[in-house]
Amino acid sequence: MTVTIYDVAREARVSMATVSRVVNGNQNVKPETRDKVNAVIEKLNYRPNAVARGLASKRTTTVGVIIPDISNVYYSQLARGLEDIATMYKYHSIISNSDNDPVKEKEIFNNLLSKQVDGIIFLGGTISEEIKELINKSSVPVVVSGTNGKDDGIASVNIDFKTAAEEVTEELINNGAKEFGFVGGNYSKKAQDEVLIGLKNVLSKHNLSLNENQVFNGNETYKDGIRAFEALDKSNLDAILSISDEQAIGLVHSAQDEGVNIPDDIQIVSFNNTRLVEMVRPQLSSVIQPLYDIGAVGMRLLTKYMNEEEIEEPNVILPHRIEYRGTTK
Repeated sequence: MTVTIYDVAREARVSMATVSRVVNGNQNVKPETRDKVNAVIEKLNYRPNAVARGLASKRTTTVGVIIPDISNVYYSQLARGLEDIATMYKYHSIISNSDNDPVKEKEIFNNLLSKQVDGIIFLGGTISEEIKELINKSSVPVVVSGTNGKDDGIASVNIDFKTAAEEVTEELINNGAKEFGFVGGNYSKKAQDEVLIGLKNVLSKHNLSLNENQVFNGNETYKDGIRAFEALDKSNLDAILSISDEQAIGLVHSAQDEGVNIPDDIQIVSFNNTRLVEMVRPQLSSVIQPLYDIGAVGMRLLTKYMNEEEIEEPNVILPHRIEYRGTTK
């Protein structure tokens, strides 16, 4: 049977209030009493009920983390940064996989609130209108990391995808590219929209345009990259921007299978820069998102909200850079 605070108090012959003070590190307990209570706690293998303590203190030191696809290396790198900062500030995280399904996200969100979490963080993904409404009505602070929440009045951490796309497109045009393709992802709809704006801005400046038939949306997986390459018209294609490393690697392998030379025939750039970019040959050119930092800064921002610290900027834009490797000229 579960050992309760009452069992400890009875065995130690002290009040439950005294046990509570010992458990919570209150110094207003005599040393001999503290030692006696700790001995009983060890003997009975007592574990304080975190939920009950949270209800009493109105804090559970837990945060909910909602991830679109926990198996995707992009989100796992975000989660690592988040987890390290959570540990530093003595928070425990409850991680849930949403599959970027708005219905499932709503269930997870409400379930996390029922567990009395102190805050919730979304890692990447597309925030649906229904979820935005839940966030705005939430009884605890919410931060989104890896997507832009500024336009929706939601605290967020992100990079400037539009500017990054403009820089990449300029470089590819300088390398001779005129006909572009774009492979987006349903998990990163907001980032995708910003990349498309940046891409089209630069194409327009050079009197070029993006053929809508050269745009493919997938779920940011390797297989979607293969499907994308099959769907795009390669006859005049010079360059492809991919929102995801996994999709980009699928593009590279499909091109190689069809005898298309990368980068001489088609150049490819992705927008994640996970560790996968160096595991493919040729190595993948990529916009470098500071993934660990995005997760870490998102968690730090959430701790500020949870502890009612001063917030200088609720929408943080972290610097990016671009690494041109073997998939570009």
